[in-house]
Amino acid sequence: MVKNIAVLVSGGGTNLQALINAQQRNELGGGEIRLVLSSRADAYALVRAEKAGIPGCVISRKEYADTAAFNDAILNRLQQAEIDLVVLAGFMSILSGRLLQVYRNRIINVHPSLIPAFCGDGYYGLRVHQAALDYGVKVTGATVHFVNEITDGGRIILQKAVEVLPDDTPETLQRRVMEQAEWKILPMAVSLICQGKIDENGRVSK
Repeated sequence: MVKNIAVLVSGGGTNLQALINAQQRNELGGGEIRLVLSSRADAYALVRAEKAGIPGCVISRKEYADTAAFNDAILNRLQQAEIDLVVLAGFMSILSGRLLQVYRNRIINVHPSLIPAFCGDGYYGLRVHQAALDYGVKVTGATVHFVNEITDGGRIILQKAVEVLPDDTPETLQRRVMEQAEWKILPMAVSLICQGKIDENGRVSK
């Protein structure tokens, strides 16, 4: 049975593109991206979705009175599309409430560090890589994890380490982490879940 996947985005969609590329190579373990949902109408990720023939939609936080209404709107759209797995790929809004309950252990996120380092509230985008450089770590990386009520607090599914180089800037480090880690482990995690090889605790089954 095909698993219907929704990818939630807010920006350029490089991780979405990695997933689209994996799908075109039949590497999503029977999963298929059925919806790209953006929190911004100008997100280039929507262009990537259109080019790949994937339906896209926009649900903007500012269109709703509060966070609960915003999350309910997302939940309704996911249910309309009969989505089985939700993938956060640079989605810049926090999910909460009934959405997290209905999709318990069916929402995953990719974060550009080796959790528990440089994660949680306020750690996103280049801020993560600047923090890694400021701290002086020699190794960073990316993590795919389940999403729960705690920011970056869900059980870890996969991680991949990336070397920090002496002359790195936040921008060069961000690019290397994407290329060497995020774009590899995110499609891999999706594939494992769609094949039923990840249990509800995030552990890879034998």
